[in-house]
Amino acid sequence: MGSWWRKVARWRRKVRYLLGYLEFDAAGNRIRRRTDFAHCPKPVLLLYGLLGTRRSCALLERRLRADGYGVFSIDLGGVGGAFNTRGIDESAELVRDKVERLYARYPLGPLTIIGHSKGGLIGRYYVERLGGDARVRTLVTLGTPHQGTPRAYLGCATLGWFAPSVWQMTPRSAFLRRLNLGPWPEAVRLVSVYSRADAWTPFPHGRVSLRGPGNIENVELPGLRHRDFLVARSAYEVVQRALGHMAEPRALAG
Repeated sequence: MGSWWRKVARWRRKVRYLLGYLEFDAAGNRIRRRTDFAHCPKPVLLLYGLLGTRRSCALLERRLRADGYGVFSIDLGGVGGAFNTRGIDESAELVRDKVERLYARYPLGPLTIIGHSKGGLIGRYYVERLGGDARVRTLVTLGTPHQGTPRAYLGCATLGWFAPSVWQMTPRSAFLRRLNLGPWPEAVRLVSVYSRADAWTPFPHGRVSLRGPGNIENVELPGLRHRDFLVARSAYEVVQRALGHMAEPRALAG
């Protein structure tokens, strides 16, 4: 009986995750504020992937809240006002503007970003190119195509006309070549979690090629498919360890 219930629970988690990719209106991005930003020493920003919505991160959000983190996400918009189809750089600008408004209004602690798939590239661009290193202490990417993904070539023919980020995620795209020149900021920890079973981000495209002074780590999790990074216990354990590596709070830009 115990084994049967565990299987049911596992499938329920997967269904909740998939709902974030099956919302055909803005419902998946509906704002449900649960974080008290006035008392938030450990803020965590979740960034979802291509064609996803905020709901795809629901299980990860619940786990983080249970561990005492102040979790929030940003409506990245896109087609129909619901899907994450904007360019990676444009989405990163939305992140920067939202984060700056929050820090101007509330006494938040240092920020952690967790990005799934394309969300990890949005987080990287924000940290590397838009001054996010002044706010962010740790960036964890889950199944993110740091070296692009061959699957994006297929998407260019079907999604490329309304989703510029598909072109940006092709291997050797000009966007990724510039992003991977580095250097990565010394004060920000970067952890990339990948799997050889991930068909969307096949090995070794999920590995970070940047060099850093001991603050960049690639972590392989065997057997995880692309959607599993947001629901698998093994992936969350890596997230917990990454957040546990936080150093003492450093001064944040005013």
